[in-house]
Amino acid sequence: MQKQTGTNVLYEWKGTPPAGPCVSLALQHLVAMIVGCVTPAIIISNALGMEGADRILLIQSSLIFSALSTLIQLFPVGKEGSFRLGAGLPMILGISFAYLPSMQAIVEGGGNIATIAGGMIFGGVLAMLVGFFIKPIRKLFPPIITGTVVFTIGLSLYPTAINYMAGGTANTYELVVETKHMTPALVYGSWQNWAIAAVTLVAVLVFQNKGKGIVKLASILLGLVVGYIVALVCGMVDFSGVASAAWIQFPKFMHFGVEFKPDACIALGLLFVINSIQAIGDYTSTTVGGMDREPTNSELQGGIVCYGVTNILSSLFGCLPTATYSQNVGIVITNKVINRTVFALTSLFILLAGICPKFSAILTTIPQCVLGGATVTVFSTIAMTGMRLITTENLSARNTTIVGLSAALGVGIAQASASMSQFPPSVTIIFGKSPVVIATIMAVILNVILPRDPQKA
Repeated sequence: MQKQTGTNVLYEWKGTPPAGPCVSLALQHLVAMIVGCVTPAIIISNALGMEGADRILLIQSSLIFSALSTLIQLFPVGKEGSFRLGAGLPMILGISFAYLPSMQAIVEGGGNIATIAGGMIFGGVLAMLVGFFIKPIRKLFPPIITGTVVFTIGLSLYPTAINYMAGGTANTYELVVETKHMTPALVYGSWQNWAIAAVTLVAVLVFQNKGKGIVKLASILLGLVVGYIVALVCGMVDFSGVASAAWIQFPKFMHFGVEFKPDACIALGLLFVINSIQAIGDYTSTTVGGMDREPTNSELQGGIVCYGVTNILSSLFGCLPTATYSQNVGIVITNKVINRTVFALTSLFILLAGICPKFSAILTTIPQCVLGGATVTVFSTIAMTGMRLITTENLSARNTTIVGLSAALGVGIAQASASMSQFPPSVTIIFGKSPVVIATIMAVILNVILPRDPQKA
């Protein structure tokens, strides 16, 4: 077989492409995922009221282990044709918003990063089991189920975005008068917060709908930059923590510790199972869209088992749960570039950003209203992704009952969590705080017990 040369090698899994196109395409993947990768860490650190050094370390770990998890997927451990740790497919992994509602519930219930780490270890083991027994387990999660779960995840994140647009419930700016200096009098729900959030959101929409190429792809990142500049002019950005941050630093082993709580393990463990099944969709979309073939059983098994293993290892360093990134899958489907050197270079960029605490410290200075204005579109996209999955199946009375009732119970109980006040706290954390858990359980049960449509019977 003749070896591909020049830019043609970009459309082959192996080979060394020209530096210029390789760097450009790697940056394209970077800008598509960077905001989503760091935002969950910022939100959880805010919820925990973390000090500057720990906030920086949490963001660092998120970036570094997203990069390392991606590299293992790109360069599997083991021989081809037998079991390998890693899919060997062009994928980007990063911190997943899917876990955010449950992590917020764990924090509200008195948990911390150690509690989340314990849940990740338990969930990682479950993900490995899913990988080893992918065929029989997969039958329990058709698109109507996974779509309902993803749709509910999107809905459950809306209050987070709105709270952030209003300034963040833990964020209060007081009027401080010093020598020729005055910061804005901003409190939660103030017009200033909403104004800057609106500017950020409008900027995202303009870039998203009017931009082309890299501008359109980086619309959320560019909108965030616009909002950040406006907030900076308004005196809402505090750089005091940036000066003290080191230039080079590595994650610290067991810095946050590990704590196993049954409620946290169950809540996160269920999501790990769901995301393992959801990953099949991303792997399939990548191979069909970029390689004109279905993924092999070996690739699916290696990818999902690797997903579990890397989450177990990363939890020991304070990283939050990772998953495959659908936005990067979309890029592969669009441009057909599958060369692993491009994805490896993206991982290197993410890794370098994580090793530099100065970069992480700058990210912690983003005002919450800016973050809310930039990410509300991300959350809406998650919900609509779930809706697209749902509509791949016929919206019969049976299927609409599964989707509607599951989402209604999940979101409804979470919004009225006081309705479970007479239950033990652990039950409330598992079932009453995150809509995803109840929605998932209900969707699976209803799919099993409701009579099948005649055409599918």
